[in-house]
Amino acid sequence: MRDLPHMDTITTDAPHKDNRKAATSSAEHVADGSRDLAEDLSSDEIYFVENYGEERRRKVIRKVDIRLVPVLALLYLMSYIDRANIGNAKIEGLAEDLNLSGSQYNIALSLFFVPYILLEIPSNIVLGYFARPSRYIGGMIAAWGAVMTLTGLVRNFGGLVAARWFLGVFEAGFFPAAIYIISRWYLPNERQVRIALFYSASAVAGAFSGLLAFAIAKMDGVAGLEGWRWIFIIEGLVSVACGILAWFCLIDTPALSGRWLEPEEIRYLELRQLAIQGNGARVREAEKSRKWQIAKSVLLDWQLYLQALVYWSNTAPNYGLKFTMPQIIKNMGFTSSNAQLLTIPPYFMGAVSAYVSAIFADRFRWRMPFIVGAQTLVMIAFIILFVKAADVKNNIAVCYFAVILSCIGFYPINPGGNAWTVDNLAGPTKRAQGVAFMIGMGNIGGIIGSYIYIDSEAPRYPTGFSASLAFAALGIVCCLALEFGYWRQNKKRAQMTEDEIRAKYTDEELEGMGDSHDREWRLGHQFTPDLIAGAVPEKCWWPIG
Repeated sequence: MRDLPHMDTITTDAPHKDNRKAATSSAEHVADGSRDLAEDLSSDEIYFVENYGEERRRKVIRKVDIRLVPVLALLYLMSYIDRANIGNAKIEGLAEDLNLSGSQYNIALSLFFVPYILLEIPSNIVLGYFARPSRYIGGMIAAWGAVMTLTGLVRNFGGLVAARWFLGVFEAGFFPAAIYIISRWYLPNERQVRIALFYSASAVAGAFSGLLAFAIAKMDGVAGLEGWRWIFIIEGLVSVACGILAWFCLIDTPALSGRWLEPEEIRYLELRQLAIQGNGARVREAEKSRKWQIAKSVLLDWQLYLQALVYWSNTAPNYGLKFTMPQIIKNMGFTSSNAQLLTIPPYFMGAVSAYVSAIFADRFRWRMPFIVGAQTLVMIAFIILFVKAADVKNNIAVCYFAVILSCIGFYPINPGGNAWTVDNLAGPTKRAQGVAFMIGMGNIGGIIGSYIYIDSEAPRYPTGFSASLAFAALGIVCCLALEFGYWRQNKKRAQMTEDEIRAKYTDEELEGMGDSHDREWRLGHQFTPDLIAGAVPEKCWWPIG
């Protein structure tokens, strides 16, 4: 176990205040340099949190896990199926029936990402005006489900482009909203496992989409419609149903959960979030009147650009392979139906990889090595494909192994990057805007991924495989740059005294700056306050062994 705090996240070397020891055994392992972040809590509130009890804490976290994570996983599964099922529809005849020529298919793929990128931050700003995020998210899901259903009725390239555009409009806000909701319920050392669990739904979606497409395509000719049309129609209707489900079943905040949480459980969940924020009440009050100043600080935050590049380095090769995987497997000599089924194992292994990686990243409070390790696997996979795919029919086993290996590498990266970003943003407003900005910028990679696999280059795909290899290398460089940047900034902050900070900034300026000024919010991992949690993270209620 690494000593805490680590340089991955913002933590403290501030002069020690009176660090109270928690009643729980886990709280005895607080690192040197931690502070009592609960200065906004009264003595009664501090006593309540300190004496809440480990068994009660596990019980309430388990209740949140059961209510939140499976619902988010289901919703993200449908989100990913609906944006990626066009790859399944293609090998069932979409391109031929719509008379797509040249790069028209790639254009249709890429146009999804334009509104998806541009609307992520505005969507999260709109989310802030809803007392119940579930209402906004549920409506968003039902809307994209309706668009997906109508995609099954398009008759030409123009109709397909319009459908993909509006799908991007309505899907834009879901993922950053989900990350934001997780940050409101869980502490930093609890987040990546939960993010990985619901993000793994994207891997499950890849597997399930192939299986579902295999079954639905058998409806070819029903009501005079081709099988690929039924893929869009049925999966779209399921998304509409999921939007209705989200309206009623997606939990919002502890304060709005009185139907299934006891008053003391609500109080505990709210107080531990207040404690983890440090200057919680003051930061939130400042945020109310400084949203545009916070938006400016997001645009000027160096770490978000590097995190976006890490995200970008994954989305480009990931989406490229996702849109093309059924065709790559078909090029190995399999029928369309068997190619759909053979997309299942790579995605299944990706889901397992994301969860296992998250367990260890949370346990060791260190995101970087697990992201870099995953990127390394991606590099190895695409080196194999670049070398062997030219003669794919004589190298079926090794090429299929490389496809599986690429998915094992892809799926731990975004949960790790999202958790890493959330850990380093103070205050709910900057966290919501910062995550949306990072994801929006990172999804530019999706546009690039839509073009790197060129049909005329099949089965070798030199552009796709070499570009994917380069993106993975870029991700590794950015992770190492982030780690160095965090270490350097921590070192500088540790050398500043309270008097030096006060001499440099006014109270008003400090309150509006969030994590950029909080000396106790250093870049590293983990900065959990001593009266909330200690060295061993809370496991999810469905641990592996």
